[in-house]
Amino acid sequence: MLSLSASASAQSDNTVQPQIATEQLHLSINLGAGVITNPLKGGTNIPLVVVPQLAYYAQQWFFDNGRVGFSVKQTQQHNLNIVAELNPESRFFIDWHPSNLFALKNTSSSEAVYQASQDNSPLISIKTTHKRKLALDAGISYSYVLQQQLFSIQALQDMSGVYNGWRAALQWQYYAHFDKLTLKPTLGVNYKSAQLNDYFYGLHGNESPLGEIVVGSSWQPYAKIDARWRLSAANAVRFHVAYYDYSAVDSSPLFERHYSTTAFIGFEHTF
Repeated sequence: MLSLSASASAQSDNTVQPQIATEQLHLSINLGAGVITNPLKGGTNIPLVVVPQLAYYAQQWFFDNGRVGFSVKQTQQHNLNIVAELNPESRFFIDWHPSNLFALKNTSSSEAVYQASQDNSPLISIKTTHKRKLALDAGISYSYVLQQQLFSIQALQDMSGVYNGWRAALQWQYYAHFDKLTLKPTLGVNYKSAQLNDYFYGLHGNESPLGEIVVGSSWQPYAKIDARWRLSAANAVRFHVAYYDYSAVDSSPLFERHYSTTAFIGFEHTF
């Protein structure tokens, strides 16, 4: 969620172009306090104390915090990539998921076990459902730079045969520089196919006394803001907060709340 983007450097007073040095390792460590909230019943929040950022860009191939890609077209304004990454939805089920490791980007019983709540409705959680597997997604990502703004779009398909669906995203990001302060507000929306939502958030007939529950496709808006106050060439104070809306899948009884947030504040050291 704070995954390393191409760093923005000012080309003029009004224009920012994303640039990143190639053929070298980009490594930074964030130390501080933060959390990723888990919106699912039975899920645990993920604490953020030490958060690494790791990227390497060759002339065309690159690795960027868990995402592997091949650049098809690169200009100052246009960037077209073929990319592959693990689907992030399983981060709520698996604590060591790369999306949680590079956050500043669950094993359960095979039988349906539940307890009666005070209103006599069955208690369903990720502890009583089947394990959700890791899925590998691959597809196309395109970005367009307009002065201090970055517009991006991507579409990824499940290549591992886990959920046999696809997802897409539209995103806008703005780079603002004020002396030592850098702000990056971000707005976006994720599209998730019915196959994706049904696999991760739906329920099979043997997972719940309510019977099979399907969720269907959804649009998920999100917002982020990332801030750095530069202390030196290698050190900065880092602040990040993100909000993801899951209200479009409220038909799933797995959700305890219909949003997930990420918050972090600490120090960043770049090697």
